[in-house]
This record gives sequence, C-alpha cells and structure tokens, in this order.
Amino acid sequence: MARKTNPINRRRLILGGGTIAGMTAFATVTPKAQANTQQPLVSTIETSSNGRFADKILLITGATSGIGEATARAFAKERAIVHFCGRREALGEQVAQSIRSTGGQTTYQRADVRNEQDMRSLVETCVAKYGRIDIAFNNAGIESKPLTVAEQSLEGWMNVMTTNATGTFLSMKYEIPVMLKQGNGVIINNASVSGHVGFATIAPYSASKHAIMSLTKVAALEYANKNIRINSISPGAVDTPMLRRALAAWKTDFETVAQEYPIKRIVQVDEIAKTVLWLSSADPTCIIGTDIDVTGGYLTK
Repeated sequence: MARKTNPINRRRLILGGGTIAGMTAFATVTPKAQANTQQPLVSTIETSSNGRFADKILLITGATSGIGEATARAFAKERAIVHFCGRREALGEQVAQSIRSTGGQTTYQRADVRNEQDMRSLVETCVAKYGRIDIAFNNAGIESKPLTVAEQSLEGWMNVMTTNATGTFLSMKYEIPVMLKQGNGVIINNASVSGHVGFATIAPYSASKHAIMSLTKVAALEYANKNIRINSISPGAVDTPMLRRALAAWKTDFETVAQEYPIKRIVQVDEIAKTVLWLSSADPTCIIGTDIDVTGGYLTK
C-alpha cells in the first residue's frame, strides 16, 4: 500500500508501551514483517558496581513486555527487588525467570489493574513478602482501535479508561498508604505524549492519559510534604513488540515514523527505563508533580 494512503503518523502512532485492544490483525503478522530497520533490541542499561538500588523494593504494573519489562530488568540489574504484575501469567513467569537467571531478585503476581481487589492484593502481597514499597512504577496501559469519537463504543471507551486511568488511580490508592506508614516513597506514572496534545481517532487513549497527568499533579500536591515524590513520564513512539506489530500492520517502517520526531529515530525501551531509574534515585529530590518528556523532542515542536 502506498505510504501516502496508509500512514503511521501523529494521530495513529502514540503507542508507548501498552497493547492495542481490538486490533486482532496484529496477531497474524509474521516475524519477517516485524523486522526492525534499526539495530535489534539490546540492553544499554549501565549498572554501578554496588547497585544504586540495592535492596530497594520496586512495585511495577504491566511488566510482562515493553517498557514495563525493560524497567523491571533495569532495576533488577541495579540490585532492586522487583515485584511486578501483568494479566498474561505465562509471560509474567517467563520474564521473572529470565530476570532471576541473570542474578536479579523478582516475583511475578497475576493482577488486573482494572480490578480493585487485585490491586489491593498486589500491594498487600508485596508488603507481606518484602516489608515495604520504596518505588512504584504504574506502567500498565492499553490502546484502543483507532476510531472517531462517534464511532467509539462505550465498551471500548470504558476498557481503555478503566485500564489506564482507573488502573493508575487504584495503584496509587493502595501504594500511598504504605508509603505514608513507612515515611517515604517514590511513585512514577506512565502517561503519554497524547496526554499533552489531542490526536484524532484515539479519544479514549488520549483522555485516559490526560487523566493520568492530572492524577499525578493532584497526588503530588497532596503528599509532597509527606516525603512522597510523585511524577509522570510521557513517551511517544517506543520500540516495543506492540509497536513493531503496528508498523507491520500499517505497512510502514521505523524510518517513516521517525520523521515525526526531532531526533529522527524511534526511542528505545531502555531509554525510558533509564529515566524511571533517575526519577527514582536520590538525585531529583525537588522534582514533584512534573511530567518528563521522553518523546525524543516531539513536545518541543
């Protein structure tokens, strides 16, 4: 299909690290069609000899692939103890085993961020096992099928809003009391470039990410004087398995999409993970209620 009739552009491709609900065609894309024109994914996380996060407890949602998985691996390399969730149990156990095989400490728990009991259980299990939660990365999220507002179904709208916005709310609802009790903590929410600007055909996703940014600001103000730092990050197009499937499905490539971004390339998951590590470290002590642009300059245009 000609590039001009089937583009991946600003309104189509604000994908971050989630999955696209309803786009079943992605599941049939062959591995060859998913080939990346950049270098294959490799870990670029630099770890210190002592481990910046030695014995810190990290709770992360949606870490069975993409940004979440890369961040879990990055923290484990820095000797953090990682407790993570995701709905895909087999994949979750696979990721956990892979991290442990390289010397990392991690446990996987199946949990659906849309379910309040699941989120309560996720936090309670983490605390029961490890005693505290030093850092929480609320990353889980999904995308919806591109449709105009009038074409969106209520079911599709609710699924995206409940997963992304309500899931982030429920995560913080149960994480914050733990951090209040222990006297400190760091929370980072995964927002999106589409939480800053509107993009046609992705109303549920865009609205949910705007909501996450608002939740982040409100919570940050409420707990700033309680030694809890709450911020968010906003990725654009990131090289995840979901993005590769999307590119193949829309018959485009990394180079075409990269032209939308000032850095003229697609951001790698390890780059996002590094930002989360930095925000979680002892360095940015006065950064509170801020959203970090990790798009590669898109939001500066």
